[in-house]
Amino acid sequence: MMIRFGVLLVGALAGSGLTNTQAQTTPELITQSRPPLVIGAYAQGSFIMAHTPAVKHLAVSHPTGVEMNLQRQTHGGEPWHAWYRYPKVGVALVYYDYRNPRLGQSYAASVYINKAFWQTRRQELSFRIGTGIGYFSKRFDQATNHKNTIISSRLNATLQTRLEYDVALSEQVGLLLGVGLNHYSNGATTKPNFGINLPTVVLGLNYHQQRPLRPLATPPAPAPTNIGRNFLNLSASLGWKQRNEADSQNYLVNSVTLAVGRRVNRKSNLTAGLEGFYDRSLRAQLRDTARTSVRLPDVKKAGVYVGHELLFGRLAFVSHLGFYVYNPYKSNNFYYERLGLKYHFTERVFGNVDLKVHRGAADVIEWRLGIKL
Repeated sequence: MMIRFGVLLVGALAGSGLTNTQAQTTPELITQSRPPLVIGAYAQGSFIMAHTPAVKHLAVSHPTGVEMNLQRQTHGGEPWHAWYRYPKVGVALVYYDYRNPRLGQSYAASVYINKAFWQTRRQELSFRIGTGIGYFSKRFDQATNHKNTIISSRLNATLQTRLEYDVALSEQVGLLLGVGLNHYSNGATTKPNFGINLPTVVLGLNYHQQRPLRPLATPPAPAPTNIGRNFLNLSASLGWKQRNEADSQNYLVNSVTLAVGRRVNRKSNLTAGLEGFYDRSLRAQLRDTARTSVRLPDVKKAGVYVGHELLFGRLAFVSHLGFYVYNPYKSNNFYYERLGLKYHFTERVFGNVDLKVHRGAADVIEWRLGIKL
């Protein structure tokens, strides 16, 4: 599911969009320095998707929620604003009541990007994707809440996608209608971890500080000097995970990666890499299931991957597809996927937060630190 979200993001942002031609070619330019704000308040109605038989007993209620958000309309202060045709960037606070005593309530804070692909002076159709952290009031507990197979930890990552339509009611107030999907998961840090998927209908109001957008009167930014150049990345990651709900121990997971890349245009890097993995939970799993302790297979793995980085200044959205080339203990499929956020602290030093996935199921959250050579 998360990999599909990543594909949607790349398609929404890397493409040229279908924005109204007149608005693109002859915008009214201004010289104000602060990007205009958009403030929103929305109501949400949802249902719980029964994406696996293990959660069908919980997919019987209709959660309701409220959201408050604050967006900045990019207006040309950075070169990438114009490259992506002035998306909005925002923060949101979301509350859900799951209408089920086993699930309780959740509170989430997220950051997101909102890209319009059709707009006129009074209407806008856009696609939004974001990520953040959620807190759940109820979680799995073997003694008191063993039927909650969806959420096993208080803290969870959240991923949100949404298609939004905003129509002006007045010069600055807009009515927002939206459909989307909210996903919560802890990335297999604790088990059980089936996660919760919430198809959602959204209704609310937006206050626009400036409508329509009038970008800054800045000259077009030159193409980055590193387009067409190759680079080398060396990085290492660590993470923690549980094997299952019966084993509460957290096992350390490590990886090392050597990658080569090339910046192909203003928005994109293409990458390929070789990496090794050491998941200590597999060693414990093998000992539990093996009939003998003699000559157990190696639990270390090696893989190769190809990937894409969607660039927003120092920040990048990372997506990888990898294949195991050394995998003596076949505890999973022959391929893996990865979604993440990468940030360059300096020109050379970067950090990532990545979610590694096996066939749609979260494997581990990787915290990565690397250097660009």
